[in-house]
Amino acid sequence: MYYPQQSPGINHKLANHHDQSPWTRPHHPILVAPGSQSTVGPPPPSPGYALYPNGSVNPMQHHPGHHPLSHPPLQHHHHNSLTHYPSPPNGTSHPQHPYAQGSPASVNGQIMSQHWQQQLLKCEMVRSSRSPHHRARASAMAARSVAKSAITITNPNKPPPEVNGTSKDSDPSSGSPTDVQSDGSPSVTNHPSSTVAPIAVAPRPHTIRPPENTWSSLDMGGVNIKNLPPNSGLFSFTFLVTLYLNHNALTSVPPEIAKLRHLELLDLSGNNLTSLPPELGMLTQLKELYVFDNHLSTLPPELGTLHQLQTLGIEGNPLDGHLKSLVQKDGTPALVSYLRDSGPVPAPPPDRVWKTLLTPPERDALLHDPSAEAFSVLCYNILCEKYATERLYGYTPAWALSWEYRKELILNEVVNSDADFLCLQEVDVAQYEDYFTKNLGLHDYESVYWPKSRAKTMSNEQDRRLVDGCATFYKASRYQLVEKHLLEFSTVAMQRQDFKKTDDMFNRVLGKDHIAVICLMEDKQTGTRFIIANAHIHWDPAYRDVKLVQVALLVEEIEKIANNFAKLPPRPPQKPQDGEENLPPPRPPPAYSDGTKIPLVICGDFNSVPQSGVYEFLTNGTLAADHPDFMSHMYGRYTSEGLRHRLGLKSAYAVPGEQLTNYTPSFQGMIDYVWYSAGNLGVNAVLGEVDKGYLEKVVGFPNAHFPSDHISLCAEFRVKHPKDQLSRTAVQHSS
Repeated sequence: MYYPQQSPGINHKLANHHDQSPWTRPHHPILVAPGSQSTVGPPPPSPGYALYPNGSVNPMQHHPGHHPLSHPPLQHHHHNSLTHYPSPPNGTSHPQHPYAQGSPASVNGQIMSQHWQQQLLKCEMVRSSRSPHHRARASAMAARSVAKSAITITNPNKPPPEVNGTSKDSDPSSGSPTDVQSDGSPSVTNHPSSTVAPIAVAPRPHTIRPPENTWSSLDMGGVNIKNLPPNSGLFSFTFLVTLYLNHNALTSVPPEIAKLRHLELLDLSGNNLTSLPPELGMLTQLKELYVFDNHLSTLPPELGTLHQLQTLGIEGNPLDGHLKSLVQKDGTPALVSYLRDSGPVPAPPPDRVWKTLLTPPERDALLHDPSAEAFSVLCYNILCEKYATERLYGYTPAWALSWEYRKELILNEVVNSDADFLCLQEVDVAQYEDYFTKNLGLHDYESVYWPKSRAKTMSNEQDRRLVDGCATFYKASRYQLVEKHLLEFSTVAMQRQDFKKTDDMFNRVLGKDHIAVICLMEDKQTGTRFIIANAHIHWDPAYRDVKLVQVALLVEEIEKIANNFAKLPPRPPQKPQDGEENLPPPRPPPAYSDGTKIPLVICGDFNSVPQSGVYEFLTNGTLAADHPDFMSHMYGRYTSEGLRHRLGLKSAYAVPGEQLTNYTPSFQGMIDYVWYSAGNLGVNAVLGEVDKGYLEKVVGFPNAHFPSDHISLCAEFRVKHPKDQLSRTAVQHSS
């Protein structure tokens, strides 16, 4: 996911979200039932990246001497000017492959698809760029100022000028990979060929920006490079968007190519490659991958993760007939889908290891203390079925994205945690009623659940069952549910007097239907009380102010509920069951002078990174009224006096950013949290992170081993009983 600015968001999780995929991708016939294959419509054509960019562009860096590389094969280039590399006869230095011929009108006598026609055109353009640094020189030539002619010469393919920042009657996505607007989206440029119509790029749910640099393209084509060592300085240029290595003498590409994660165009044409490294599958930003005129007979299945790839240039290779026919008939996306869905399942990661936060003496003392109380909490955004679409998770095999596959992995994970409390987000009504309550009920769990607010306004039962919400499960044999509270942030905001005349409240907060579920629990044996809050905060990074308002409302409501909970009298001792001896509890039931003395855990998907105002407020207990995350909007007392709470919260995963909770190609970071009241709870242990070696080999979740784009958190706590409280409750119990 893409999370710009300070607070990331899940930009695909809208109430009215649907899969907008313009076509249905075919699946491997082995993986679907006979007769269930979907009809394949025309694939989205590939974007026309300008191989010869014109207009105002940044010239590509064409002399590695300006940016020293460490590998020897490039050292000769420091001492040679472009004139030392004369163009070969007929403009080629690479022998023409016998299978590289083809008519742009037919394949084996059949009418070709538009995609294949475009690929052959691009192939010819690539073949014409065999001279050293051909593209860099062409780019530099195009960037030179040219005296205006008396008669204006216009390009018929050039889109109309922009109006108010938007090009009228034009497709804003047909730009070259080196032409990028300030927001990271491709700008409008001339199409590279007047014989090919402008191409529309399929909508992308995410986009990431490469590191800031004055140049983003590198042309190392046609300079007879024979080897790229793994320690080449080339792989330190992680800001590269375009890389040309065409028409050299490479026999292999090192796995280190995966370091160039921002590449959108990679040209490896005209080399002596017999195979491609599987690590190319990590370059999920790729839209154009040219391997024309090599010796490739097959492709690694890892290329199936290149979900944004529009053109895989394969002409001029002795490629397997089935793979080539997929591209010829249905286009590059069809081949990518085939590789993705039919590839082997990678090896699973090592099990996550619990990380103990107690010293050995503390752990021993806890184990031998008969009055010690410990409990565990799991927090997990399970990725609602409605949101798990191929358009958003195109790197995930279709079989691994299906709910039937994912639900078993989710259930196994939460059951194996054996946590006392399970706080799940993005559980839709159907999943909750038909699957989780039944299966978790077999493991001693009872639950509290509410869907998001819009479910109440839906008359269609089928639509209502697709609304997701928050579900809290608890071990029924040990805990008693005292009260349950639904917190609808928009409803509570409307009830505040200082918000009623705020335009920002109506325009920004009230349209969001996010909720929190608050459970007041009591240990059946000890009488210890707990407050377990389960929240899902708004996703959109453009609404950092709304995130703050929702979290501020959450802690205010918890403080009110906790104070009322503290006033309830202690539960009377339970009568022994038949055959049981009436043993006194190891300690008298506690009494609570106010709500802050009750152990509190707040779990949820906060869609906020550790550098956000949300994290600062929950951790410090205060936030300035002019904090940047309020974005200069007005929210009554919040933005006139600032935020404050008295809950004394800490994150169970104490080191910010140490734990990844969301892992996708465009975002890896922490946005889910388990907060606890540090005055009366301590952390014994937390479930550790996913193996880093495994993460380096996968582009993102969900996948075959992780059923959600989020990673679960789990923590074990101990209840801290103050000595003065113990003596007071002991006196009350004896009297």
